[in-house]
Amino acid sequence: MPAGLQPEILTLKEAANLLRLSERALYDLARGRRLPAAQLGGKWLFPRAALLLWLARQAEAPGLRVAPSPILAGSHDPLLDWAVRQSGCGLALRAGGSLDGLAALADRSALAAAVHVPDPDTGGFNEAAVQSELPGEPLVGIVWAWREQGLILPPGNPRGLAGVQDLAMSGIMVAGRQRRAGSHLLLIHLLTEAGLRLDALRFLPAPAASEDEVAAAVAEGRADAGFGIRAEAALRGLDFVPLVRERFDLVARPRDWFEPPLQALLAFARNDAFQARAKRLGGYDVAATGSVGFLT
Repeated sequence: MPAGLQPEILTLKEAANLLRLSERALYDLARGRRLPAAQLGGKWLFPRAALLLWLARQAEAPGLRVAPSPILAGSHDPLLDWAVRQSGCGLALRAGGSLDGLAALADRSALAAAVHVPDPDTGGFNEAAVQSELPGEPLVGIVWAWREQGLILPPGNPRGLAGVQDLAMSGIMVAGRQRRAGSHLLLIHLLTEAGLRLDALRFLPAPAASEDEVAAAVAEGRADAGFGIRAEAALRGLDFVPLVRERFDLVARPRDWFEPPLQALLAFARNDAFQARAKRLGGYDVAATGSVGFLT
């Protein structure tokens, strides 16, 4: 196994170390079917992701339990849109920015939030934003996919744009996103690293509400460039310059991950059709899909 990767299936000893329990205590819990475990060939095995979800679920305060509507709010993603439709999971999508999704999760008007927010301090994604928007609340981020973000450009890249700094060139009209969108926050981060302010760019008057609207603005000639994902550029036959690889997570309360809609979506994401769709869209790495990205 490559260095730094955690095994998805744990032995009794490995699971006991993860949970800080004695092997005997863990054995008793497994025998009593009180946590996720399977006995194969006389040995107990433990799925790591399910075990971490179980652990987070134990920490959830029972008095806070209010059943939210089966709504997945937050950021737009074409692979996620397709999977929700094809899986028959029953989730309704409420597209918007990543931070709007977390706000819906906080007021319990959504079952889960789709987010991709960078943390400039650590170079990671999503955990810091979740802790800021929902402080002190136990939540679990499940990896949906890693995505390529970059410049969406007209075919042939007629202006020869190669980096985020080129968006500040004279005469370049940029299709931007709303201020609470993960793509907008990531663009600000990249501009800051390049020594540029957001007001150095010239944006279309109305921000795009989703990734596909950014690509549409470029395809229709209303913008010279947009900042978005490779998949949307490919769907419209546009050029793409990759700039960063980001992690796109689905965030929910531990108990809600066991609700049928989210379980059905994750089960669908394990099949061959999902893998094939991600490959056809382009710009996705789904090797970690369904794994635990973080716990708060």
